Amino acid sequence: MTLPKQKARELVSSPYAWLVLGLLTLIYISSFVDRQIIAVLAPSIQDELSLSNFQVGILYGTAFSFIYALCGIPMGRLADIYSRKLMIIAGLVVWSLMTVVSGFATSLTFLIVARFFVGISESALSPAVYSLLSDYFKPEQRGTVFSIYSAGIFVGIGISFLVGGGIAEAYDWRTSLVAVGAPGLLIAVIAWFLIREFPRGIMQPKENQRYDIEQSFGEVVRYIIRKKTVRYHFLGFSFMAFTGYTILGFIGIVLTDIHDAALLVPQYGWFMMATGLSVMASGKAADWLAQKFKASYRFIPGVVAALACLPLYYVGLFAESAVTALVLIGLANVISSSYNGIAAAILQYLVKPNMRALASGLYLFVISVVGFGVGPPLTGLLMDTVFTGDYGAAKALMLVLSCCGILATLFFWKAMETYSHDAEQN
Repeated sequence: MTLPKQKARELVSSPYAWLVLGLLTLIYISSFVDRQIIAVLAPSIQDELSLSNFQVGILYGTAFSFIYALCGIPMGRLADIYSRKLMIIAGLVVWSLMTVVSGFATSLTFLIVARFFVGISESALSPAVYSLLSDYFKPEQRGTVFSIYSAGIFVGIGISFLVGGGIAEAYDWRTSLVAVGAPGLLIAVIAWFLIREFPRGIMQPKENQRYDIEQSFGEVVRYIIRKKTVRYHFLGFSFMAFTGYTILGFIGIVLTDIHDAALLVPQYGWFMMATGLSVMASGKAADWLAQKFKASYRFIPGVVAALACLPLYYVGLFAESAVTALVLIGLANVISSSYNGIAAAILQYLVKPNMRALASGLYLFVISVVGFGVGPPLTGLLMDTVFTGDYGAAKALMLVLSCCGILATLFFWKAMETYSHDAEQN
């Protein structure tokens, strides 16, 4: 049930709104624990099921991202029309159950099917959340608010390494999957009683509140993608996602195959926790830059994330010490993944309130296909066929990361040139 407009306006940016933000962040944490746990457990799964690096890339990346990307766009459209609360909670229940079921897998096919269902259900989450948070908070707070939510990505990944990896060491990978999936069911019950549906666009200026709710799906998509800034945004952040998902998919392989240091893999989780802080700092910086200088400067933290990480990645990937590799690659990831909150926040300024969830679905579609779907399997293929030897994995990763950082920067600069024009059209 949607709250009356007057009551909803009273709750905008209120303590209640921040409480819901905390709960939504917890749900996002759960989604990334369940999404990332396969990469953490990859060496154990690989050994038991006799999988190649390419198959690991397919399982971790393509098996999830294909259906996640495919469903993200219609899920976004549904979230613009129907209850965002129901979509969030239903998705949480399904992906939690599917993660538990994955613990009973006996083959690669079994795991891939379970990952398909995780992908379908998780595709309902962020489009609905991005739209809902845009109504829960004032526009000038979006960079900060979305970055707090996006910090859940890295807290979730950190937990998957520290808790999921720790359980796998103490027991096995099957027990780990069951243990990390089950808590989502309890969170779903809490969410049902706490989250309230807000009217859409209640924080939009009155003169801009007129929009056609009867527009067709195709008309809305065309409106979104015909904006140059949106296209540059999608491309730039897709290459950043390519970087992030690739390093996450193969950090375990780097530490295990190059340095024979499998025991260090769970410790990568601490750097994921730290990345949550860098995401929040990046969002705060984007809000400050927009208010102090130009609105288009919201892209500047993206440029920093794309380039500042590369020297650390290089030294870390080719380090002789496993501990040095862990620390430097971890610090590089703290920088390179700091963009996550601003990517979602910027998009909200470029589309109308009744298009926010679909725009987010389109964004998630693109970054999933490019970053999650292509990144890990392509890099795995390079490791298997092109870059061999002791540091073959490092060479493949460094090539991928360097190309992505440079291309992302070029698209961010182009986006800054067209931002003012496209943002004014709403």
